[in-house]
Amino acid sequence: MKITDLNGCLIEVTNLREAIEIARQYKEYRHEDKSFSEFDKRQKAYWADMHEKLEKAKEKTTTIKISEL
Repeated sequence: MKITDLNGCLIEVTNLREAIEIARQYKEYRHEDKSFSEFDKRQKAYWADMHEKLEKAKEKTTTIKISEL
């Protein structure tokens, strides 16, 4: 499965469950050093967007499997 990231790049996802967990963790990451605050803001936006897209992909996958029964 491929997901388009916030920068418009295609990211190949081979393990959806693991990708969701990684994105969930990364979207909450912050440097203790406040000089990274602008970088952290951009990273939070990137990982929050990625997490949302991965969750939507999971919903679609689940919906397809249920409707195929």
